Amino acid sequence: MSYKLTRRDILKRAAIAGAANAVTLRTKIWAAESAPIQESPETLTTSEVIILGAIVARLIPTDENGPGATEAQAVHYIDLALGGALASSRQSYAAGLVAVNAYARSSEGQPFTDLEPDAQDGILRDMENDVATGFTPNSSSFFNLVRSHTIQGMFCDPAYGGNADFVGWQLIGYPGVRTAVTADQQRMDVAPTARQISAFDFPAFASSREWRSRGR
Repeated sequence: MSYKLTRRDILKRAAIAGAANAVTLRTKIWAAESAPIQESPETLTTSEVIILGAIVARLIPTDENGPGATEAQAVHYIDLALGGALASSRQSYAAGLVAVNAYARSSEGQPFTDLEPDAQDGILRDMENDVATGFTPNSSSFFNLVRSHTIQGMFCDPAYGGNADFVGWQLIGYPGVRTAVTADQQRMDVAPTARQISAFDFPAFASSREWRSRGR
């Protein structure tokens, strides 16, 4: 891909920043991108999920480096977050996803989801470079919004609906949450043993379980 921020840049940034900001929890797991929907979306519409799934699949694609946003179920994360901590962005998604399809039709003659990957990349590149039309306030704002949330869904604690099966953490070599680190574990010449469990599985966070189970 030829975006200003490449997949490698995304992974470097994620490795430095650590897991993304967490948002509201649901426990249902469903794959929205290029796979049958197992559960109905909670915030987005089904048509919005399909378009968004195609977008995130190109932002962090599945390739020879490993799994991408599809396997991480980034759309599931975004859907849940738009009903909670990211609710202020809900209308931006409603308008932006319509604009993506409209621009794809006007420039390529087909909806975004029907385009070949290279053509989809071209649409996203136009959005990033702010030359795509029909967006409010502009296409780059929506591109950056979706990219940011996709990165969050790729690398968040799985309790928040993304990073399914810890694929994001495995991709960047993140060994998992630690509540304490020994001197031996701080040695830079030895890779730490992966402990891929949710932060909420630690006893110190047990009191949060009831809150999480109640949802929004």
